[in-house]
Amino acid sequence: MEVRALVKRYGTKTAVDGLDLVAEDGVTAVLGPNGAGKTTTVETCEGYRKPDSGTVRVLGLDPVRQAAQLRPRIGVMLQSGGVYSGARADEMLRHTAKLHAHPLDVDALVERLGLGSCGRTSYRRLSGGQQQRLALAMAVVGRPELVFLDEPTAGLDPQARRATWDLVRDLRTDGVSVILTTHYMEEAEQLADDVAIIDGGRVIAQGSPEQLCRGGAENTLRFSGRPGLDVSSLLKALPADCTAAEQAPGSYRVVGKIDPQLLATVTSWCAQHGVMPDRISVERHTLEDVFLELTGKELRS
Repeated sequence: MEVRALVKRYGTKTAVDGLDLVAEDGVTAVLGPNGAGKTTTVETCEGYRKPDSGTVRVLGLDPVRQAAQLRPRIGVMLQSGGVYSGARADEMLRHTAKLHAHPLDVDALVERLGLGSCGRTSYRRLSGGQQQRLALAMAVVGRPELVFLDEPTAGLDPQARRATWDLVRDLRTDGVSVILTTHYMEEAEQLADDVAIIDGGRVIAQGSPEQLCRGGAENTLRFSGRPGLDVSSLLKALPADCTAAEQAPGSYRVVGKIDPQLLATVTSWCAQHGVMPDRISVERHTLEDVFLELTGKELRS
């Protein structure tokens, strides 16, 4: 999927403002605070919204002008809607499967997602979690080349969430690419090969979870020693962009770019001051730390 200089307005409000986004094979997670433009971006890529300017290509096709060629090749899980409220769950899933040449085994998919007990229940009478799982099943049953999943685990219990994660991993193994929007940082860290963070209608950071965590927020080194060490002398030994403090008696923290050289500096300083640290630990910043640093907003973890 390739998006270049995308602009989408609603009246006087610009929801997407010159956004660039490239999603390669694998799982791409799209993160952003409410109102950032991520839903509008994804819906434009799905062909549900027409861009005001810019270009969008999905599997090499324009999702608006070439919708007829694109639709059989993609799967879409909307956050809500897309299902006839009076239709039975099993009926809707089997109908969707018949629209495709080589669908997945419906019975196996039903069992995997825990939908067996509600097959004859109308959509409107399903619980929120059951509706989510049915929408996911309908999105993947046609063996799409690319599937859009909008908040696929919202409202699911832990067991159903893990089953969904396993399904996404299997899709990736089978060569299916996934565009995943989620509010759960752990979900993005667990599933995504690539993460795009959107804020203010633009992509403000993109990379693998490891790249973003390494290159975005700083890391923290902690060590324990005797109380009252001269932290000011430690600061002089550290790079200028680092901070150091005794947070509690005998508990020290260094914040900055933690690399082997800095670790050697700290251990050397300890040796010079006759300190044998009880423990030294390095804390890798999480994707949520990076998100908060870049956007100033929290997302559910």
